[in-house]
Amino acid sequence: MKKNIFLLVTFFIIVLIIFFSYKNTNIEKKTIIKFSSWGSQSETLIIEDLIRKYEEIHPNIKIEFIHIPQNYFQKLQLLFASNLEPDVIFINNQNIKMYVKANLLEDMTTIIKKDEYYEEALNCFKDNNKIYAIPRDISTLVLYYNKEMLKEAGINPNKDIKDINSLKNSAIKLKNKNHFGINFEEEMLYWSYFLSSNGGGIYSDDMKKLIITEEKSIEALQLYTDLINKYHAAPTKSEIGSMTTAQMFINKKLAMYLSGRWITPKFRQTITFDWDIIEFPVSYNNKVYIDASGWAISKKSKNKTEAMKFIQFLSSDESIDKMAQTGLIIPAKIKSAKKLIEEDKNKKPYHSYLFIEMLPKTKPTPINENYKIINDIIKETTEPLFNGKKDIKNTFDNKTKKKLESLI
Repeated sequence: MKKNIFLLVTFFIIVLIIFFSYKNTNIEKKTIIKFSSWGSQSETLIIEDLIRKYEEIHPNIKIEFIHIPQNYFQKLQLLFASNLEPDVIFINNQNIKMYVKANLLEDMTTIIKKDEYYEEALNCFKDNNKIYAIPRDISTLVLYYNKEMLKEAGINPNKDIKDINSLKNSAIKLKNKNHFGINFEEEMLYWSYFLSSNGGGIYSDDMKKLIITEEKSIEALQLYTDLINKYHAAPTKSEIGSMTTAQMFINKKLAMYLSGRWITPKFRQTITFDWDIIEFPVSYNNKVYIDASGWAISKKSKNKTEAMKFIQFLSSDESIDKMAQTGLIIPAKIKSAKKLIEEDKNKKPYHSYLFIEMLPKTKPTPINENYKIINDIIKETTEPLFNGKKDIKNTFDNKTKKKLESLI
């Protein structure tokens, strides 16, 4: 009897050894694709669901998802510096030039089906006529507005807000003891719209000339600064307090709110009043800036073919449609964007179609590999201007100007 038990236990151990050996062998045979991305919880849940589906379809592939919710590009640089870079990289146009300049990304020009995407999105990822990422979404800023407040002030947004001067006048008119006219943001992303709308900017479109010190740029920057320092049509930091400007709009403390598509889901969930959007006003046939996000492949990847297959899955109609359902993005893919707008027609904002209708009035944000340095210098330079500690004449001195010119 004891002998039989011993033989049975031995047999069971052998079976387990064979099973786990087989399992480990299968795991070892799997190709691992490292994929990095930022994203909110709702975005991450969709990405994880897509990954599970992809792994089910491709049992020989394991997607290692590297979710970096904060300080994404700083941490991504560390991964590259440590030779631990992902195979598939979610990236935006504001940072891609640095990686292209360092020869870290694959050229995807011949892979992408260009006719499926908005040209404005493709242009965001071009460098020397080569495309270095498959676009996922396009990003423009619009004006969200409280319908009741504008009606009480006698403002028809579609007729009365046609350029940055009329936008300024409307913001002043909307300011009263109960609320402000518009939000004020110190980030360049927001106020650069005023400059580009007026025919100015930070640099020329080809990044060969500094133009922030030119007349049209200074005029628009002065107008933007006056919103807070001269007319008090926008709230100061102390008046915002522990809130965000988005919360101020939700709480009826702002009549207009300049922002992107990403704020729409929050507004749909929390706003109790009637609201909508209009295009940011563009003056004199100028163009405002557009940004985009998409997927790139590391040049050092040892699994480029599989990485490309995974990107093709992520950029498929089905996958993009799922991501668009969050309401956070406007797809860069024409078919998906039009489908989203059609589905959105009975949801606020009722003029969601403006996000794609305004694309012909946009151009890629002028960017080179020094974008982060430039952004830091601009932020440091404009902070005392926005806080009322400097006037515009003393903001861009020769030292600052030379520093910015040296980064072209």
